[in-house]
Parts: sequence; structure tokens; C-alpha cells
Amino acid sequence: MAVFDPQEAASAAAWLSAGLGEFSDRSVLVTGGTGSFGSRFVRTLLERASPRRVIVFSRDEFKQYEMQQSLPAEWLPRLRFFIGDVRDRGRLDLAMREVDLCIHAAALKHVPTAEYNPMECIHTNVYGAENVVHAAIRNGVRRVIALSTDKAANPINLYGASKLASDKIFIAANNLSGSVGTRFSVVRYGNVVGSRGSVVPYFRKLIAEGADSLPITDERMTRFWITLQRGVEFVVSCAALMRGGEIFVPKIPSMRIVDLARTMAPHLPQRVVGIRPGEKLHEVMITEDDSRQTVELCDRYVIEPAFSWWKHEPYVELGARTVPDGFRYASDSNDLWLEGEELTSLLAETA
Repeated sequence: MAVFDPQEAASAAAWLSAGLGEFSDRSVLVTGGTGSFGSRFVRTLLERASPRRVIVFSRDEFKQYEMQQSLPAEWLPRLRFFIGDVRDRGRLDLAMREVDLCIHAAALKHVPTAEYNPMECIHTNVYGAENVVHAAIRNGVRRVIALSTDKAANPINLYGASKLASDKIFIAANNLSGSVGTRFSVVRYGNVVGSRGSVVPYFRKLIAEGADSLPITDERMTRFWITLQRGVEFVVSCAALMRGGEIFVPKIPSMRIVDLARTMAPHLPQRVVGIRPGEKLHEVMITEDDSRQTVELCDRYVIEPAFSWWKHEPYVELGARTVPDGFRYASDSNDLWLEGEELTSLLAETA
């Protein structure tokens, strides 16, 4: 995998440090706070920043109980566990009282589930986004960062389409906040290695059960991959850079699914089972059309909004450069690849 030169690495580290500072002595709400991302985000804030209060907003009381039991006792005075669903605007409105920053991670994310239950997906991912926007503006929340997915770029499944709609809602919300001044931005990244429902735990389960082969959807398939901790740190750093309306996309590596299977179980043959409905051969995070408004920083791309009030100069001052004409950020044409020892090391982090 390519690495930053020292100057670029220093810039990325500085943005992370500044982002952690944004949460110092602040009240923070995390929707989907008991999920893979949410729980790691909360833990990272409490370990490395000094938030005044962190509100874990989710609808599963047992997961909240488990999370509460797993955290150090000295953190608990700063934690609030709030049962609620992003479908319920009134409940969100209560949860966001006196909140400074909101991280919106709640979503229905499983592609086949969304295909089979389309209205449930829309109620959570689309109407839920609208509810977060209204509650944030009503309560004067300073900043909102919404998590997106690579599947929102040129979507071919309902999950991706619902997240594209969500992205549009959050970007447009910057035009609605008026004198309240709430700012909304989006973070879009690829598959999280080892997260619930992803291929890594699935392969591990098959291997542990003594499978005689691993199922591969297509030998050509590639995916963007990011560790959970890197995803959390990227979102934190965006809190320092955001001005409202951007979509932040990290520079992350791609991986071939056949390489993943070979690394996890070199002794097992691979069995091609075909691509599932709604599944792509390769993932895209920035389309050719989006690239016309995209600039590149050392560790990320920024898709800038088409607002009349938007000013490009602050990113230029950070060293941003315009991407080439026709640029497309896709998993099959990426410059960064996970192979060999790097892939083994990444899997070890998620064991």
C-alpha cells in the first residue's frame, strides 16, 4: 500500500488532532451508537478526546446494556444511553437538546434485506435522515456528519439508492438552517473489514465449521476496504475540516475477493456462486460526473457542493488540487491495493 510522504502524513495527523479538539467539552449525539461504527466511535472519543457528554442513541436496549457493561466505570458519568429510533422525529428532538455535534450512523445496511423490505429501508435511511435534519436545526446543533457508503454512487440496489437520497437530504440541509447556522456534511467510504454481516466474519464462520470450499461471487470482484478504527478517525478529522455541504471520501485500498479468500484459507478451493441481485462487480465512490466538483487532499477527496455561497479558496489553502477531467474513483482502478503481508496484517487487526 502506498504511504504518505512525511509532510502529507503530518497534515493528516494534524487534521485528526484538530478533529479530536472539536469534541473537547462538547455534547455529542451518535445515532446508531451501539453499532460497529457507533460503539468504536464512542470509545475513541472517550479515550482520546474530552467530550462533556456522549449520547448513545439506538433502538436496542440489550445492545445498550452490553455496551454499558463493556466500558470502564470512570467513563459512565459522561455517557447517556437514549432508547430511540431515527424514524421517530419527536424522540430525536428530545435527544438533541443541548447537543453540539451529531454523528449520524444509524441505517439499515444489508443489501438483500433492503431489497426484500424496501419501505422499511426507506423509512429508516431516507425519512430518518430528514428527521435528523429537522431535529438538529430545531435544537441548534452546530455540526452534523452523516455516514454514507460507496453504494450510494451510481446505485443499483435499494440500499445504495436510499443512501444517495440521504446524502442529498443532508447536503441540501445547509440551505435550510438559516440563522441557526447548523452545518451538515457527509462521509462516504467502503466496506469495513470485519464489521457485522461482512464477508470476513462469514468466511471465518465457514472455515471454523470445516467448510470444504469458500463461495466467491465472481473471480473479478473488487472492493474498497477500510478498518473500523481508520473509519472512525477519518470521521473525527472531518469535523475539523467541514464547512457544510461536502462529501468526504478517504483514500483507501482495494482488495480482490479471491485474494481475501486465498489469504484466509489457502488450503481451501474457491467456488464461484455468481453475483447476487443488487450487487456490483466493482465499487465506485466518486463518479465521473461528481469529479467535476472534486478536489484532492493528501489523504482524501472532497466533493464540493454546488452552492452559490460556497467558496473554494479555504481548501486551496490546505493544498487541495482539482482532480483530472473524467476522474473516477473505483475499486478496480485504484492506486492502492491490499495484497500479501498487508492483507494478512489487516485481517489480524480484526481477529
